[in-house]
Amino acid sequence: MELWDVYDQNRNKTTRVHKRGNPLANGDYHIVVHVWIKNDKGEILLTKRHPSKPHPNLWECPGGSILSGEDSLPGAIREVKEEIGIHLLESNGTLLTSERRDEFNDFYDVWLFNQSFNLEDTILQMDEVSDIKWVTQSELMLIYHANLLVPTLHYFPILFKT
Repeated sequence: MELWDVYDQNRNKTTRVHKRGNPLANGDYHIVVHVWIKNDKGEILLTKRHPSKPHPNLWECPGGSILSGEDSLPGAIREVKEEIGIHLLESNGTLLTSERRDEFNDFYDVWLFNQSFNLEDTILQMDEVSDIKWVTQSELMLIYHANLLVPTLHYFPILFKT
């Protein structure tokens, strides 16, 4: 059972928690992290969504909801460890943006980690991730324009401004 802290529209934490799978009440929010990883060649890591998940077989970055008692940065590191088996260093992470999405009842924090690793060292969480690869900026643009990127990741061009 996954529990999330509940936040108000101004990102103030309430004293309430929410059980994943139940709809959030109007005015209640939780925090979601999107974690982009850039290697020393300037390539971006993409993971492919499992066929049984929403947006099946589309490419995305690792991420998900942070857990009750967790802050955004540790949540980002935990999500990557769970999904691909790689431990990211806090010192390699930069928060690029944080926005409230009323249509999803969440705040999403977009993290960029500059950290290299070999794909052979990853361990994919099989019910979440079906594939993984490093891509160049131009390859990512091709994937985006071919509608093969999860549509909620439209903000990804900020990755190349850092």
